[in-house]
Amino acid sequence: MGERTAKYRVTGMTCDACVIAVTEEVGRLAGVRSVDVELRPGDESVVTVVSEVPLLEGAVRDAIDEAGYALAS
Repeated sequence: MGERTAKYRVTGMTCDACVIAVTEEVGRLAGVRSVDVELRPGDESVVTVVSEVPLLEGAVRDAIDEAGYALAS
């Protein structure tokens, strides 16, 4: 099975501490290989996740929520 790449739009991120929090929480999900955050203060940041298996959106949403932010609707 190959790697999967998914992008998520996240609201509320404004600084490097936000990037670290989201990277750590999403990175804890089973199968995640890497997390890259394109920080866009005042807009929706883009979180790119590479994983070994498809991730459930609910699991990603919960991880981002745990970090203190939200998926854009």
